[in-house]
Amino acid sequence: MATTRHAHTVWEGDLAEGTGTVTLDSSGIGSYPVSWPARSEEPNGMTSPEELIAAAHSSCFSMALSGALTKAGTPPTRLTTKADVTFQPGKGITGVHLTVEGEVPGMDEAAFTKAAEDAKAGCPVSQALAGTTITLSAALAG
Repeated sequence: MATTRHAHTVWEGDLAEGTGTVTLDSSGIGSYPVSWPARSEEPNGMTSPEELIAAAHSSCFSMALSGALTKAGTPPTRLTTKADVTFQPGKGITGVHLTVEGEVPGMDEAAFTKAAEDAKAGCPVSQALAGTTITLSAALAG
């Protein structure tokens, strides 16, 4: 069954001085302020498209890896995934780096790294970002 999620942004003013509010409509969990300085300089309590992409990518990747590990008979106890999305003004998003640490009973480091690489390739957000270089660091906890 296909699903569609919704968010919207209201922007007021020009790029450099303006601000906006992005609202997560489907979940209803909140509205968040955005601005160009929060995107290209310091966040100062606001979010950015890149932070939202990082949230989407880290959660999607974690789900993809958890599903693959479970299907292989080695369900994880815990996966901690960080996504670093790099934005360069004038160039756009120049890269994503995923870092995952897993607690997976009965799995060795090589098998975990292979599963993480496969999940990176199969994650729908990774696929949506196919024009961007995506790198990965994977390690078992401990």
